[in-house]
Amino acid sequence: MEDRLQMDNGMVPHKIVSIHLQKSELEELEQLAQSTEKEAKANNVQLGVPTQGSTFEIVANPEEEAIDCAEGGDQEVQGQKCKLKKADEHHEQLEHLSEKETGSGEHHHLHLSSCHECLELESSTIESVKFASAENIPDLPDDYSGNFEDVGYLAGHLKRVNLTGKPPNILIYVGSDPGKVKFEEVKSVIMECVDINAYTVYQLLEEHVLSVPWVDNALLLVIAASEPISDSVSKQFLVFMTKGGKVLGLSSSFSFGGIQIKNKDELTDTVQALMFSKTKDYEIKLNVLASGKVFKRETEEKLSSVKPLGYLDSTDKDMMVVQLPYGNSGGEAILCQARLEVDVKRLAKRSQDDFNFLKMSNITRYEVLSEILKLLGLSCGLSEVPSLTPLYLLSSDLEVHNIFLEWLGRNVNAEGLIDSSKVSLKFVSSCNAELEIVPSLVPVVTEVEAFSSEYFSLEIYKQNLQTQNLGKVVLFTEVTSTTMNLLDGLMLKVPQEIGLIAIAVQQTQGKGRGGNTWLSPVGAALSTLHITIPLSSELGRRIPFIQHLVSLAVVESVRSIPGYQDIDLRVKWPNDIYYSDLMKLGGVLINSTLTGTTFHVLIGCGFNVNNSNPTICINDLIMEHNKTKNTQLKPLSADCLIARSVTVLEKLINTFQEKGPNGVLPLYYKYWVHSGKQVHLKNDGGPLAWIVGIDDSGFLQVQEEGKDVVTVHPDGNSFDMLRNLIIPKQQ
Repeated sequence: MEDRLQMDNGMVPHKIVSIHLQKSELEELEQLAQSTEKEAKANNVQLGVPTQGSTFEIVANPEEEAIDCAEGGDQEVQGQKCKLKKADEHHEQLEHLSEKETGSGEHHHLHLSSCHECLELESSTIESVKFASAENIPDLPDDYSGNFEDVGYLAGHLKRVNLTGKPPNILIYVGSDPGKVKFEEVKSVIMECVDINAYTVYQLLEEHVLSVPWVDNALLLVIAASEPISDSVSKQFLVFMTKGGKVLGLSSSFSFGGIQIKNKDELTDTVQALMFSKTKDYEIKLNVLASGKVFKRETEEKLSSVKPLGYLDSTDKDMMVVQLPYGNSGGEAILCQARLEVDVKRLAKRSQDDFNFLKMSNITRYEVLSEILKLLGLSCGLSEVPSLTPLYLLSSDLEVHNIFLEWLGRNVNAEGLIDSSKVSLKFVSSCNAELEIVPSLVPVVTEVEAFSSEYFSLEIYKQNLQTQNLGKVVLFTEVTSTTMNLLDGLMLKVPQEIGLIAIAVQQTQGKGRGGNTWLSPVGAALSTLHITIPLSSELGRRIPFIQHLVSLAVVESVRSIPGYQDIDLRVKWPNDIYYSDLMKLGGVLINSTLTGTTFHVLIGCGFNVNNSNPTICINDLIMEHNKTKNTQLKPLSADCLIARSVTVLEKLINTFQEKGPNGVLPLYYKYWVHSGKQVHLKNDGGPLAWIVGIDDSGFLQVQEEGKDVVTVHPDGNSFDMLRNLIIPKQQ
């Protein structure tokens, strides 16, 4: 269109939306087109059936006020009004001429301004519109350029979006928020719950509620304003629902339909137990931060239209979450006075107990918020798995790097492959767009002078890796299926002096113990390390100890940094990394293969470093420590801690090989969570026993009162490894 598209009656394009049309959708549009074809021919209008690919939708703003700058606006925009008026008068002349030529003044046309006068006005008019749009149009998708296939949008919604111009937008209203601090906070928690590929989130500014046509441009309105909402603004929100809009109220004063908001000052900003009705017969209990307000019915009679969804677990059972319909077009609202939108780590001046209670309910908080959004018709959860990325061969030691390249030259086949039943690696000199990447075949780029990643710094890794062998050669990727499979074809073949480690930013098929899924969000430290252990060595005779040494290495990698010794990271038997004895933030998975007299061990390790959700991470603990101890410790990065963990692990292995279990157990007991704890044997109803320690093979020792010490093994499948224990032998 060359930016010269104008419309009659003084209208200018508001946006042009690119839409990708599939075959099924084209057939639907063809049927719609047939019904208007005769009328179009009568009006001498050429109708074209769109071809598969891209078409466009033009949305214009018919109100002159929305094009002119706001009252008191910039003089530059005010100065464009006469130019806009001149353009409008010119197009009125064109319209009048068109009416004479066609004999009809009823239809309206699009005019591509190729005439001389339009060209003269082109720059000033278009720039004026752009400037005015930037000032007066809220952050709605004026620049939306995706297609429905890309965002995973269902074809069944094509009419709603394409033909009515109602895009998949979520608007967030937080009242006056000039710094966008609260908006970003609410946006973050909403985007953690919904399918990020299906929706876009924008802020609805207070000054735009009554002045711009947002009502038809949103699927959901989130009201999270803490200050009172005026009657005029509330009425506009009700108008939105009369047109089928959905509303989520988060700790706001917005209410309607026989529901009143009652202040309970004693609840303000306190941690309370909330019961949420997930289904008719199933309730979820979680700790939440209360707003200080509750919902009450205006009359004692129960309103059939009001559906309570959540209440305080207290004597009064105050309503905290209610669902209300509105109008006859499917409009509805779910109003909530539990502060589900508040990120726990941003809560200042909270007690340690409050921090712990809220963090322990963090997963459940997201579960409840997701259930609420589903009730409002939104799709929650990802519809698209991240695309796999190539591996990059990196090294902290040039000499070792060259040795590995020489070994590769002798061991890859003619196609540059090292085959494996799990993941075959294809070594290539450079990365190009034609490289095929599938879970079973991954390219490895060997020439990486220009390598860079926002998630991994080779320099930081090198600075913190102080080992003789372990972790010297790095296979790094941003997205892989699981790092546990990447070294499968190399570990039995590569020379023992080559210390291999695979590091990823994200895993699409991460694994935990017992076949459990291992969530792998961005911000976690994810790696698989290859080590070899002689069968006849101290550790080779006690191979289960490896998992204890790895979890201990992660904890020590943080707590051995000067100033970080009081960060409350701990180890939990047999293979978990914990915050105090409250929450898990990492784990270890060991796969070992005995060939001849040597164990080849793959150590899968993942722990949360900079991802506060869904549970807790190391940087959360650092932030909390800074707040309570008035310190200024800096947050840590995954690349730093992976390198430090490998360094500590090599030292622990050397100590174990020299001194046996007694060489490492004092440090292990210093950090473990089980001192003075009891567990049930066999099942939840089994006898209680005190935890004594771990034996020379790494298994847990417990003692019932009046009985001998026994060794127990985990069942390998329980989420809480200490809830169900099996007794294989007695000492």
